[in-house]
Amino acid sequence: MAPLNNTSAAPVEAAAQPQTAEHQPKNRDAIIRFAREIATINVHLEELRYFWAKRIGISGPQWMILMAIAELDRGEGVAVNAAAKRLHVDPSFVTTQSKLLEKKGFMLRRPASNDARVVLMSLTSKTSDQFAELEAQQLQIFSFIFEEFDAPELATFTDKLAGLKERFEKASARLSMGL
Repeated sequence: MAPLNNTSAAPVEAAAQPQTAEHQPKNRDAIIRFAREIATINVHLEELRYFWAKRIGISGPQWMILMAIAELDRGEGVAVNAAAKRLHVDPSFVTTQSKLLEKKGFMLRRPASNDARVVLMSLTSKTSDQFAELEAQQLQIFSFIFEEFDAPELATFTDKLAGLKERFEKASARLSMGL
């Protein structure tokens, strides 16, 4: 028997899945397999993040903060809120971790010139040097992972994934509003 939902007597599984065939996607099995494959890829990506982080002596989440700053910084630093939004985490988490990263010499934190309440983060030359040392190994690993794709195929695939990401974000928003 399926577990009961606390707010009703209907089983949770029944509430989560429409009962009629007309509400089932035609490609349900492919969708489920796709979701499973993406979840597994995410696990392996996390393993890679933790590997690279360990190489320079930080945690996986700290690595992600440094990556967000590297991607977002256009020479003026990155606001804590912008990094938090990119990583889908609470700004207080980025604040706490960035202070630790600053103490270890991986980043600089300074108030924005136009608003002292906004903290801008930037990478130190130490971090840039360490990233440069890891780059050849990362390129070798990513070349192996994506060897089946040529540049246009990878761009098309990435565009499709970006579209899916946007729809997942919209679906999450719908669910949080009660659909």
